[in-house]
Amino acid sequence: MRVPVCLFLPGQMFFYCSFRSIRMFFMREPSFGCVAPCRLYMEEIEVLMKEFKESVSIAMAYVGVIVGAGLSSGQDILQYFLSFGKQGIWGILLFCVLNVVFGKIIVTLGSYFRSNSHSEVLGAIAGPVTNRIIDWTLIAAGFIIGFVMLSGAGSNLNQQFGIPSWAGALFCALLIIAVTFLDFDKITKVLGIFTPVVILFIVLITAYSISTKPLDIAALSSETAGIPSPLPNIGLSALNYFSLCAMTGVSMGFVLGGSIVKIGTAEKGGALGGALVGLIITGAYISMFLNIGMVKGAEMPILEIVNAISPALGLVYALVIFFLIFNTAFSLYYGLACRFGGGNSVRVRKYLILFVAAGYGCSFGGFRSLISLTYPFLGYMGFVLLAVLASAWIRGRDRISAEKDCRRNMIRLARREYADVPYTRKDREQFDRLGKQSVIPAEEIKRDIREYVRTAETAGL
Repeated sequence: MRVPVCLFLPGQMFFYCSFRSIRMFFMREPSFGCVAPCRLYMEEIEVLMKEFKESVSIAMAYVGVIVGAGLSSGQDILQYFLSFGKQGIWGILLFCVLNVVFGKIIVTLGSYFRSNSHSEVLGAIAGPVTNRIIDWTLIAAGFIIGFVMLSGAGSNLNQQFGIPSWAGALFCALLIIAVTFLDFDKITKVLGIFTPVVILFIVLITAYSISTKPLDIAALSSETAGIPSPLPNIGLSALNYFSLCAMTGVSMGFVLGGSIVKIGTAEKGGALGGALVGLIITGAYISMFLNIGMVKGAEMPILEIVNAISPALGLVYALVIFFLIFNTAFSLYYGLACRFGGGNSVRVRKYLILFVAAGYGCSFGGFRSLISLTYPFLGYMGFVLLAVLASAWIRGRDRISAEKDCRRNMIRLARREYADVPYTRKDREQFDRLGKQSVIPAEEIKRDIREYVRTAETAGL
């Protein structure tokens, strides 16, 4: 059973028009026999709009995968980018480009292999030794980032409410353990709403900072001189930070892609999602740069800015950060527990308790110090993953393109079956023949294509 794509689009409408869509509007041959031209053109535009909306939903889901507790605190942006002063903007631009390129690669590979886990994709694109290295790297990253999140939970509650950091981290750890004995699927679905809330807060503080703070680049840049950086130059810092983000998001990115039948939609959604992540982190960087005197010594820089705007908003944002940190830490530790506990729920709970207890013990190093010590190490480890992804994309582009055409034609034929038009034996034979050409087992891809078309027809997608 495929994982559904979560969509958080709070009330906005999108309009799509491109040179390609205009060209298809006037030039494309009718798909369903002799249909009145006006009706055909309206159907064509409707299909393009629906495909665009699907790409946007994928993009928003991808943003939810990548934008987590690290960005919401702002501490990683402070160390990785603002520590280089005005040169940090070049690192931000490089980070944006990498997000677009690898966002497209990750989601597309997931769609191509119809993956349910990262191991399915990595097993196909990497050799046994490299696959094992990446697998253990992801395990290490999950544990390390998990205890950094626990430390962040303590720092967040300490900064906002004065609760001792150790007590805040302990509360988060106990909450993670408690949720494993509840219906945590429903709980984590509810917690998913906090990602768009964080995005809205970042948009708010960016607009506020730009409209109220003077832009004296030289003076602001001099304020950053005392901020320590864990890396020697801005280029390596941006690459290292993106590698870290890819490490935390690749597993769910593959699963997200695996839920998408149309490879073209996956490509657009992944690229658009990467662009949105880049815009969000650019806004956070600009806000923090304009408020550098206020935030450079804070454990939670963005929370400091929100509190300056409004203490009431600061209270809300502190709670949002806490639950986002909890969600991130829970997802990481639960994933590790499932990795070692298999399908046995009792063993999974035991492993989760073990990992959380060990993580809590490692969380006493301080949020800022743990980021500067552990994140660069994980980023370097992630270079292997980026190299494997880039190599797989370059070597497999022709096969991916062929599979995209295969599925597109299968969807076209399946739509005839469900539409009020003749579906001939020749169509059925061609559908079966295309199924055998797919990289996915024939019966599986035919079932998925039919389910996709049937769902789209029912839901009006």
